[in-house]
Amino acid sequence: MQKSAYARSAAALLIAATLASPAIAREKKPDNLVAVGEPIDCINPRLIRSTHVRDDQTIDFEMSGNTIYRNTLPYKCSGLGFEERFAYKLSTNQLCSVDIITVLQSFGGGLSQGPSCGLGKFQKMEKPKK
Repeated sequence: MQKSAYARSAAALLIAATLASPAIAREKKPDNLVAVGEPIDCINPRLIRSTHVRDDQTIDFEMSGNTIYRNTLPYKCSGLGFEERFAYKLSTNQLCSVDIITVLQSFGGGLSQGPSCGLGKFQKMEKPKK
């Protein structure tokens, strides 16, 4: 029974896992992006090209067509900014503000599940017009 729970956990991590490079001690540079329009509740996960974890509370989702949606979590998610990788499991065909991410931690040459945290709304970001 424990094995099947582990297998389900491992499968959940593999389903829709978003991995970034392991964290390197470095200072995050401020970006030159500004919010555009009203935040939205959901994005299409099939259009996500990459993610960029900015800190324990902020993730940028780069979409097809170079559109960026910034998600500011309602609360800090311990270890997210350090690990810079997370997994999510979709409850619908969209990634929404009601969904939960799980920090993926390096452990013994592999990955283990860390804290789980709720997402916030998705804010479209653009470079300011000159």
